[in-house]
Order: sequence, then structure tokens, then C-alpha cells
Amino acid sequence: MAVNLQPLADRVLVKPIEKEEMTKSGIYIPDTAKEKPQEGEVIAVGPGKMSEDGKRIVMDIKVGDTVIYAKYGGMEIKIDGEELMILRESDIMAKKTK
Repeated sequence: MAVNLQPLADRVLVKPIEKEEMTKSGIYIPDTAKEKPQEGEVIAVGPGKMSEDGKRIVMDIKVGDTVIYAKYGGMEIKIDGEELMILRESDIMAKKTK
């Protein structure tokens, strides 16, 4: 997915990963009952936050990482019909290892 959006400072652009629509027991979950996704793939990363002494703090997250983020963190946006999240690096709780 090509996005012409560059996050600033310590912000990250994430594409939420939707959960399965059916439970293990075979019950389908309607859209109104689904929980807000808390997992996503990083598609763009800002350059990092500036420290008090003017040095750039390097980001721990990179493009392609799968991350777990705070349930109500960040801001939802829609670009070309696709829902994305802009999060601060501090809203990201963990990244999945390969």
C-alpha cells in the first residue's frame, strides 16, 4: 500500500488488522459487536522525537512491524477508503517478533 503521508516526530501510521468474523465454535460476529482492533501493521514512521538538548531520539518501531497498541490511543483517519491509525510511539505497547 503506497501512502503519501509522512508522520511527524514520534508518530506512527498503522493499518489495523481486523479479527476473524467467526469464533472457533462457528458463530459469526456482526460488525456492531466487534471490538476495536488493537493490532496493526506499521506502514509509515516519523523521524523520532527531539530531546531537550536538541538530539533526535531514534524510533524503536520500523515499517513492516506488527504492533499491539492502546485500545483508545491515537487518531483514526481514512485515506482512499482505507481506515488507518496515527499513534504516538508511546501508545504502542509491544511489537510482535518474527
